[in-house]
Amino acid sequence: MRRTYILLAACIFAAILSTAQNQDFSKVQMKVTKVSGNVYMIEGSGGNIGASVGDDGIVIVDDQYAPLADKIQAALKGITDKPVRFIINTHYHPDHTGGNAYFQKQAPIIAQDNVRKRLESGGGLGNGGSIHRENPPAPHEALPIITFDHDITVHVNGEDIRALYFPAGHTDGDSIIFFPHSNVVHMGDDFVTYGFPFIDVESGGSINGMIDGVTQVVSQLPPDVKVIPGHGPLSTLDDVRAYLTMLKETRDAVQKALKEGQTLDQMKQAKLLEPWKKYSGEFVNQDVFLETLYNSLTGQKTGKLIKHN
Repeated sequence: MRRTYILLAACIFAAILSTAQNQDFSKVQMKVTKVSGNVYMIEGSGGNIGASVGDDGIVIVDDQYAPLADKIQAALKGITDKPVRFIINTHYHPDHTGGNAYFQKQAPIIAQDNVRKRLESGGGLGNGGSIHRENPPAPHEALPIITFDHDITVHVNGEDIRALYFPAGHTDGDSIIFFPHSNVVHMGDDFVTYGFPFIDVESGGSINGMIDGVTQVVSQLPPDVKVIPGHGPLSTLDDVRAYLTMLKETRDAVQKALKEGQTLDQMKQAKLLEPWKKYSGEFVNQDVFLETLYNSLTGQKTGKLIKHN
């Protein structure tokens, strides 16, 4: 039964990160929400898009899948006739960068150094176990042309939009985007609302890096900040705090079991993550997240990889 659940999660993961050939994007509808100040959130399929809209033009954060680019453009046109000025990628996964080639015809793409490197080289992503996918190299026109090491600030629309690098969280190229004037933060996939997060261990992500990054962000934000998650509805700082507590508690539970000499199979048989079962979903269930934590904390890879090409 456990293997059935893991296979299901892997298949759902593949669907979320698949290319246009594997999805019907014709039925996807874009939902635009005014968040605060001059910032909007656009939901479709893939990662949530943040958009700063003002007299200087538009800055978008992430651009979902390539087949949705026209729909994203139409959604932006429904807000303003101003042009797109910059695109910022929170990380390299295709459900956040698929529209890069389309939008870079209009404006430059900005991302952390490792985002360009991973898009350019392609390669595997996964949790080191039952979730794995091979990504081909991205076309040249989809590569960010402005990259940074630690942080970068874009001064438009009365905002000092800051992209700040948080290493080894969801991936090794994560940026969290701050809109201080509008009191909004876009967390990328370091904060999601679908339950246990996917941590891309094969692309340099780690549970400790994710905890460290989210902890730093929480300490910097005002209590009434509006939070755009990588996936899911608009959230609050309390939502992020609850998520962070779950990350710490599950990490500590696995770390304790490791010190006691337990194997991954023993942890699964003991249902180690049962106290946090409300976070178990179709995407990342208890066994898959346990696998992720184990692989992240030990630096190992477990089981036979299930590949989706």
